[in-house]
Amino acid sequence: MGNFGELVLILGDLHMPERATSIHESFKRMLVPNKMQHVICTGNISLEQYNEFRGLAPNVVCCRGDLDDEDMGFPEHSICTVGNFRIGVIHGHQIVPHGSHDAKARMRRKLNVDILVTGHSHKNEVVLRDGFYHINPGSISGASSAHSREVTPSFILLAIQENKLVCYVYELLKGEVEVSKTEFVKSASSESSPVLLQSLLG
Repeated sequence: MGNFGELVLILGDLHMPERATSIHESFKRMLVPNKMQHVICTGNISLEQYNEFRGLAPNVVCCRGDLDDEDMGFPEHSICTVGNFRIGVIHGHQIVPHGSHDAKARMRRKLNVDILVTGHSHKNEVVLRDGFYHINPGSISGASSAHSREVTPSFILLAIQENKLVCYVYELLKGEVEVSKTEFVKSASSESSPVLLQSLLG
């Protein structure tokens, strides 16, 4: 995938072993060390799992989940830059009302980022809002949430080349991995306003 630019794995909300026993083998086979340059995690992981993610890529960003111990040292939010995109990461329990894209937009503006990554809902999302993007990888382990016991395991992979971004959503449906794709480009007329090129493809 060398021609894809920098690869960014986005995942979170494992809740292992409390709510899920493991990551499905079909997903594990995709988590190959040194294939990706960045890992972004939305929290609710163990220190052991965090150290495993550190073995996948040289750059690992993780924020503190609502159930993570403060002693783990994860920040409330993190910001990283990949290509020409500033990416902000928070767990998502700070978003009030829950799941509100207006509230996410306020947080995105506060962090001054092009892409806001959140978790907490355990449901993946890729949403264009006011010319910017809200991304939620869901739960890679399929852990139950406060709102649903039935959760589709999922994660997201970004391929970034300067102003261009391709977003792949991986879901485990009936034991099979399904992939959908969205493409973005950051507008040349505005350093902070990307434009949607292609909607989600089944």
